[in-house]
Amino acid sequence: MAFDATLAERVRSVMAGRDDVVEKRMFGGLAFMLGGHMCCGVSGSDLMVRVGPEAYETALAEPGARPMDFTGRPLTGFVFIDGAAVAADGALAEWIERGIAFAGSLEPKGRGAERPG
Repeated sequence: MAFDATLAERVRSVMAGRDDVVEKRMFGGLAFMLGGHMCCGVSGSDLMVRVGPEAYETALAEPGARPMDFTGRPLTGFVFIDGAAVAADGALAEWIERGIAFAGSLEPKGRGAERPG
């Protein structure tokens, strides 16, 4: 599946200035990794955000949010946000900050973790 290059560029703009983020192709799209953990990404025309298990139900109650589901089994702690729900730059930045906050709360992955280039 191809991903929305315009949305990916908008995510890059929000992440501009951070030297701790690595881009990686995964889930048929583009993921943005922090400390070896996905914080957000783009799949098709949707934003993917890792909000964590505690914030999962709250995130799902937000406009445009739905479970991240590739195989018929949702990934708890991960949500898709419809591209229309993040059309405004402020809304996009808020979702990305949620992903950064959660991924940043995790211990960086050990040996073999992605490191900024």
